[in-house]
Amino acid sequence: MTRPRRLLAINNYFYRRGGAESVFLDHIDLFEAAGWDVVPFAMQHPANLPSPWSDYFVSEIEYGGAGGPLTKARQAVKIIFSLEARRKIRALTGRVRPTVAHAHNVYHHISPSIFGALKAEGVPLVMTAHDLKIACPAYKMLSQGRVCERCHGGRIHNVLLRRCVKDSALVSGLVLLETLVHRSFGLYRDTIDRLVAPSRFYRDKLVEWGWDASRIAYIPNCIDTSQYAPASQEGDYLVYAGRLAPEKGLATLVRAAALSGQRLVLAGTGPEETTLRHLAWDLGADVAFTGHLDKLELKRLIGEALALVLPSEWYENAPISILEAYALGRPVIGTRIGGIPELVADGETGILVEPGNPAMLAEALATLASLSPSARAGLGAAGRAWVSREFSPAQYRERTTALYEALG
Repeated sequence: MTRPRRLLAINNYFYRRGGAESVFLDHIDLFEAAGWDVVPFAMQHPANLPSPWSDYFVSEIEYGGAGGPLTKARQAVKIIFSLEARRKIRALTGRVRPTVAHAHNVYHHISPSIFGALKAEGVPLVMTAHDLKIACPAYKMLSQGRVCERCHGGRIHNVLLRRCVKDSALVSGLVLLETLVHRSFGLYRDTIDRLVAPSRFYRDKLVEWGWDASRIAYIPNCIDTSQYAPASQEGDYLVYAGRLAPEKGLATLVRAAALSGQRLVLAGTGPEETTLRHLAWDLGADVAFTGHLDKLELKRLIGEALALVLPSEWYENAPISILEAYALGRPVIGTRIGGIPELVADGETGILVEPGNPAMLAEALATLASLSPSARAGLGAAGRAWVSREFSPAQYRERTTALYEALG
């Protein structure tokens, strides 16, 4: 009797918390639909989806909460190497005997302590690089609000010198210690069989930082366009949807909205909200803040927008928000940074601009707004046709299954 194909799917959280979690959960759904037996491994959390395997999940950790020095010291140890996670993954692996393990985000909660245990059990291990943590200790390649590659070549002391994490010497020092331990023991490099890069940019950047190109597979994210329908009517605004964080270039976007006289809607929450509200008020920009929206509300907002705007000023990977805008038949204005240029065909599905340039972005906003509705719909339709053809769930599953089989 042939043993069923069994996927051990690993991520810190087991609910739709952000983009990485959406990819993780969609990945599970796709493989279950193809007949795989999928076993999740995550951290315990009140928002988690139900799972018969939740007894094996690691204990919840919420960093930054209350607790004395001893509690914080224990948490610091877990960030670096979780003995609990290693013990539980061993028990789970012994019970389910997975065909392959696929990890997503494990930093700080599960930790890479599990990887050696999987290696010892002979389980092939794949990890998706949702960010640049395995190259940059601070994971965003940002320092003091700007793109930074000072740690290239092993010069990771810069994360502490420049207080790259939360502008804190204590937290940055802990991250430096974490990186030293992980690299000294090869917790990523010596255990991961293949990395999945959702963008060519991330694939190339990881190679630049010393990863073997033969161990990295480019597998773009996917979207099921059948779950999205272009709106029948168009509004009078441009929209940004996502976290309101400094690296997203939203101050540049608010300035561009003021320069162009265009109406802008910012959907989401984050640490920059108060600053952005003040900036919009000072500049007299027509900016509305919606806060958090559920999926249906967000679909409607993006679907009726003139365009989605993604003005990022950091190395974005492969934003699913772009795929969603195309699925809704909307064009995209994006910056030439990270993986964004791979997803915006300038003049065909949207417009590309230089990051951090309010005047250039203002011109793009005005240009998109000045087009006829049919011209904008044409750009969006081209985007929808493209993602339907090249970024379908079936293609994602085929590419990933081929990767798994190559490791078998």
